Amino acid sequence: MTTRLLSLLVVAGATITGACAQDKVPLKVDFPRPLFAGTPRPIQLPNLEPALVGKRPDFMVPAGTALLSKGKPVTSSDTLPVIGELSFITDGDKTGIDGAYVELGPNPQWVQIDLGAPAKIAAIVVWHFHSQARVYHDVIVQVSDRADFKQNVRTLYNNDDNNSAGLGKGADLAYVETNHGRIIDGKGATARYVRLYSNGSTSDELNHYCEVEVFGQPAK
Repeated sequence: MTTRLLSLLVVAGATITGACAQDKVPLKVDFPRPLFAGTPRPIQLPNLEPALVGKRPDFMVPAGTALLSKGKPVTSSDTLPVIGELSFITDGDKTGIDGAYVELGPNPQWVQIDLGAPAKIAAIVVWHFHSQARVYHDVIVQVSDRADFKQNVRTLYNNDDNNSAGLGKGADLAYVETNHGRIIDGKGATARYVRLYSNGSTSDELNHYCEVEVFGQPAK
């Protein structure tokens, strides 16, 4: 085999390996059916994103991405929910009907999912409460290697535009809840714990979750 041919094969092999490493596919999410119909009441907020027109674009993730959070343990700043159980957040039931969501007390509250082992996170999808058009305040999503979130904390999403939650001012936009939830870019962060904050909504001061799904791959 000539040196030139060997060099071409090495380059081709490296190119194929690099292409495989960069392969992206649409994130597959099972969306629940819509629960409200008609024209939602208008919501006015300074940082509210415009209503989506047309089809929601695909969210692309690395090939091999899988759901990691199903059935994983959940803890919270509110250990005694007003309604429901914390386990509802990862039980796979995102219908949003009565008996399928957890309601936490007022003021900033967080829920935390333990993935059981470090993972490379591609996306996090959250459904707060989609039977009514509403906007949740101070939605902040962070990941960490430690359950106490005291080291190596990374913020993936923050729509707190006035630092009312005390975790820093965020630049992300607030959004109206729908059955499509909210897909948050995991940015390839490697972490074991996912923590999500909220601070009431435009409907009331309580905090709700139907489901949270964390997608990614085990960290190597």
